[in-house]
Amino acid sequence: MRTLLNVLWLLLGGIWLAAAYFVAGIIACLLIITIPVGVASFRMARYVLWPFGTLVVRQPNAGAGSAIMNFIWFITVGWLLVVVHVITALTQAVTIVGIANAVVSLMMIPVTAFPFGKELIDRDDPRALYMTSLVPTR
Repeated sequence: MRTLLNVLWLLLGGIWLAAAYFVAGIIACLLIITIPVGVASFRMARYVLWPFGTLVVRQPNAGAGSAIMNFIWFITVGWLLVVVHVITALTQAVTIVGIANAVVSLMMIPVTAFPFGKELIDRDDPRALYMTSLVPTR
């Protein structure tokens, strides 16, 4: 099911979002101080290309450095990528099939705006049970 959702996502806007992140990463890598922003942009490009089955988890040990990098990210490319997500969601919501994808695109906005201090892990990764609320209760 995840593969079907990912293919549908890819066809209905994921490829364009990933291209936007890729271009933002290339632009961010032009200056030395923004190279970490470029690396984060490439990481996010992979996430928006194939999002279903990937979890976004907060890193508990993220400190002031990630807050500073989130500020630099938002000022340089984050706000523009948020606008791209909103435009993509609006165009996806035109069709009935695209409404679910539009919701997913809007749910990605917090990660798009502030990606530092977060980790992307596969849902099948054993760490996913301990890093999220997926821990089974008795």
